[in-house]
Amino acid sequence: MQRVFSLLVDNNPGVLSRISGLFSRRGYNVDSITAGVTADIRFTRITIVASGDELILSQIEKQVRKLEDVREIKVLQPETSVYRELVMVKIRANAEQRSDIVSVADIFRAKIVDVEKDSLMIELTGNQSKIDAFLNLLDGYEILELARTGITGLSRGSKDVTYFE
Repeated sequence: MQRVFSLLVDNNPGVLSRISGLFSRRGYNVDSITAGVTADIRFTRITIVASGDELILSQIEKQVRKLEDVREIKVLQPETSVYRELVMVKIRANAEQRSDIVSVADIFRAKIVDVEKDSLMIELTGNQSKIDAFLNLLDGYEILELARTGITGLSRGSKDVTYFE
């Protein structure tokens, strides 16, 4: 079972280290973790995707909630949230292959962000299944490098937005 946690934390040095340390000390599995400053520079939003059974996932939520820097923790449910992930892929491509790869990128509304004589770099944003489907279609090509950000997400609507003074 997989769960997406959205944390709002104080933007203090070492906060990400303390949170990831909690996971490693307890042996919890982190599938992905993303972090970035919010519109209010006092706070950072951290999105953690964790795997485990119901007991482990509820323990993760309780343990994270106890950390001093954590202001809020939400479980992002798929039906009431929006998740996105970014992938950048560098593909070996000669002149003959380039147009086929660009066609696949166009189908997924991906962007060509760099072109060299022997390679293309493509950027794609979407949910995990879109990213996976795109990468599956690139199976016959040589992927030179690949970077995925991991999931980030927010709950839909404005009813559960938290404001701090």
